[in-house]
Amino acid sequence: MINRRHFLTTVAVGTASAGVLAACGTGSSTSGQTGSAENPVTINYTWWGNDDRAERTRKAIALFESKNPDIKVNGNFTDFAGYWQKRATEAAGGGLPDVMQWDLSYLRDYGQRNQLLDLSTVKINTDAFEKSLLPSGQIKGKTYGIPTSTNAFAVYYDPAKLASLGIAEPDGTWTYKEFNDFLTEVGSKSNGALFGSTDYTGVWWMFNVWLRQNNIEAFTSEGKLGFTKDDLKKWWNLTAGLRGTPAIVSEERVTQLAPKSPFGSNVTATEVTWDNFMAGYLGDSGAKELKLVPVPSDDPDNLGLFLKPSMLMVASAKTKFKDAAARFIDFMVNDPEVGQIFKTSRGVPASKTQRDGTTFEGTDKIVVDYETSISQYLKDAPEPPIVGFGTLESSFKRIASDLNYGKLDINGATDAWFKEAEDLIKQNA
Repeated sequence: MINRRHFLTTVAVGTASAGVLAACGTGSSTSGQTGSAENPVTINYTWWGNDDRAERTRKAIALFESKNPDIKVNGNFTDFAGYWQKRATEAAGGGLPDVMQWDLSYLRDYGQRNQLLDLSTVKINTDAFEKSLLPSGQIKGKTYGIPTSTNAFAVYYDPAKLASLGIAEPDGTWTYKEFNDFLTEVGSKSNGALFGSTDYTGVWWMFNVWLRQNNIEAFTSEGKLGFTKDDLKKWWNLTAGLRGTPAIVSEERVTQLAPKSPFGSNVTATEVTWDNFMAGYLGDSGAKELKLVPVPSDDPDNLGLFLKPSMLMVASAKTKFKDAAARFIDFMVNDPEVGQIFKTSRGVPASKTQRDGTTFEGTDKIVVDYETSISQYLKDAPEPPIVGFGTLESSFKRIASDLNYGKLDINGATDAWFKEAEDLIKQNA
């Protein structure tokens, strides 16, 4: 288990000792890898996100270039969906950018196809990381990704909205029935002006949390599904009585509000998702305050929670500038000033060195405090999901949406997702 209590309570104390992931980097010994202030090498870096992340990233890049005048970073970004379409096209043509922001869902796909650089062959400091977090970026003994930050699942709620309805604030110690009753109360007391939440059973990672609460693994070490159709049916049945009621916002309304979320649009009182979305929700909703509490669980001793790398840094296996790429990755995950730039907008900094150099106040402190509060329940971070997981996660959301639209019943939805999952696993066997 990750000792998150120690992991987070050291935010303001000391710095980590210097070290390297490996001392055998090819780096400057390879022709074409070195630059100078007069003739710097240029590496390409790409990320997904909104304008706020872009502004923060550009500040971090400028800071890196000021401290590393022999390297220039050419940065660009797009939205999450467009990001992976571009990477797939580039990978097919053999031209991935030198350094990339990455998501755990796609790590195995590209790592096992030898399209990502094994970062254990270059110099990157990982002494300041919890050792139980690093396996999330490793596949078969090779390190393809370094976590920039962590996040955990939570229930967001707007205290002002609950107060206006005369509903007491939750403390996060609730069963699924109690949580559903809470959503129903919100919907009924608001007279249709406010829904309880979106349908949390349509979110893959919340399903993963529920599986962990029931001691069921999502995937086996052989790359197969670790759960059954009956497990998925039981999960989707949890909110069967809420669909079509004021407890859950309709799928039609969700579509109308996109790209904003119903919670960010002040249409729901709660949302179940990652804790590092706090800044975005506050910005979208205009709320004065939002709070976080743990997700429901029928076992009070097992909340199924874990720290997931909110994103990772990776490099292309074909980069001509391994040393420059490694220095940039090391800087982005470890430098204290970078932590001060991003705060918790990428999640809670994974490196202790970066956390120590960051002052957490206001919104950022809420996120850090939440992860501290759940430290006793946290289990080890998951290893990278199976090849094709990004597709499975998207199909899970799409099929759950069809379920909410009424296009499929639970049996049909379960059969449809399992067919897609089993076909994909077979293709990648």
